Amino acid sequence: MKATIFFLLLAPVCWAKPFHQVGLFDFMLEDEASGLGPTGPPELEPFGPVCPFRCQCHLRVIQCSDLALDKVPKDLPPDTTLLDLQNNKITEIRDGDFKNLKDLHALILVNNKISKISPAAFAPLGKLERLYLSKNQLKELPENMPKSLQELRAHENEITKLKKSVFNGLNHMIVIELGTNPLKSAGIENGAFQGMKKLSYIRIADTNITTVPQGLPSSLTELHLDGNKITKVDSSSLKGLNNLAKLGLSYNSISSVDNGSLANTPHLRELHLDNNKLLRVPGGLAEHKYIQVVYLHNNNISAVGSNDFCPPGYNTKKASYSGVSLFSNPVKHWEILPSTFRCVYERSAIQLGNFK
Repeated sequence: MKATIFFLLLAPVCWAKPFHQVGLFDFMLEDEASGLGPTGPPELEPFGPVCPFRCQCHLRVIQCSDLALDKVPKDLPPDTTLLDLQNNKITEIRDGDFKNLKDLHALILVNNKISKISPAAFAPLGKLERLYLSKNQLKELPENMPKSLQELRAHENEITKLKKSVFNGLNHMIVIELGTNPLKSAGIENGAFQGMKKLSYIRIADTNITTVPQGLPSSLTELHLDGNKITKVDSSSLKGLNNLAKLGLSYNSISSVDNGSLANTPHLRELHLDNNKLLRVPGGLAEHKYIQVVYLHNNNISAVGSNDFCPPGYNTKKASYSGVSLFSNPVKHWEILPSTFRCVYERSAIQLGNFK
């Protein structure tokens, strides 16, 4: 009897199979075999947006330049932060071209053939900071640009008008580049830039404007108006530009700078008036406390007075000049009194002669 009981206890142990490690997919197969799991093939989730054909993608940067594209690629990855589409043949920016690109920070569309931008094309770009539209065929700037925009470059287009409504609400704008457009003074709406309280840099060079644009924001530190058709700087031209540090007016047709004009720019440090038609040194330089660089070469200045650059005496508080250019003027430099440049940092900072 004892032998029989022992055999019954031992039998299950002898009949047990050796231990075998079961993997995850084995459990799935067992479930399917038992009818507990899905009976059909597993459904695969569709792939999300991938790098556009022929483009290069790396670390949320999509580079699709120099590919002869005639339109914006579709299904761009939604986490894109920089999209480079320069040097293509894109003619139009349509609504939906940038859908889902809510994290895009920079958009480069330089050197295409863009002549039309749909009103809602930039609507999805709530974080866009830099928009480069240079070297296209735009006749006006697009409306409804993202309020987050900080830098806009649109030189070398066919822009003839600057409306106040275009810049309305762009409170974060810092840099605007609009050079080499067929723009005229009448095409710039008065106060077009006034609403941008953080605007620091404007360049409107090589256009057809004949006067300094009015209503510029007081936040400006650099104003570049070189290569235009400006003929005069009067007391209202620079009004309110209290923070301006650099003023570029080279290659215009300026024949005079009215007394008191430079007083509107009390923090000016660089003044570029070379290649104009000035007959004398602009008034107000001697009283200006901070100006250090003055370019006056290639003008029609025939005489320089002893107090044109420096205040009377030697104890007046004024920053020393580090650069004064007067070459290529009909002034007889040997007639200029040595004391004329008493507030210049060193002799090498003065450039005279070479008049033909």
